[in-house]
Amino acid sequence: MTRVRPITRDDLEAVSALAGKLVRQHMAFDAERFLQLPNPEAGYARYFAGEMKSDDVVLLVAESEDAAIVGYAYARMEPRSYNELLDACGKLHDIWVEPAARGKGVGEALLREVFARLRAKRAPRVVLLTAVQNESAHRLFQRVGFRTTMLEMTSEL
Repeated sequence: MTRVRPITRDDLEAVSALAGKLVRQHMAFDAERFLQLPNPEAGYARYFAGEMKSDDVVLLVAESEDAAIVGYAYARMEPRSYNELLDACGKLHDIWVEPAARGKGVGEALLREVFARLRAKRAPRVVLLTAVQNESAHRLFQRVGFRTTMLEMTSEL
């Protein structure tokens, strides 16, 4: 049984390690598109420590039965963006589930709690970006109600 709860300061090191895995996955997908960060864990630890103070942020961990952190999700309320033609909404920025915990409902549990918390903040919808190569994540996102609305394209100059 997965337990989903808000992050605490004691979780920062473990969550930052997971965030580093997410960054490296994206760098492996497309090294030209994604930032090449030498130590994403340290950056995420600092960033999430600050984000934890904001009422606009949803930052959750998923724990296994033995209380090991096996996933996290990071979302926040975002203002209207004319550049993106996007009204104010909740935006899911990160979700990661450890490979050994995948296929067991952890990702869905994280997403459903993100939805509940963003709904409580009066978000009318949740928007996300996902790497084209991450087909298993696409299936998860579709299963909980996401639909494809935009496709990012990149050209190197």
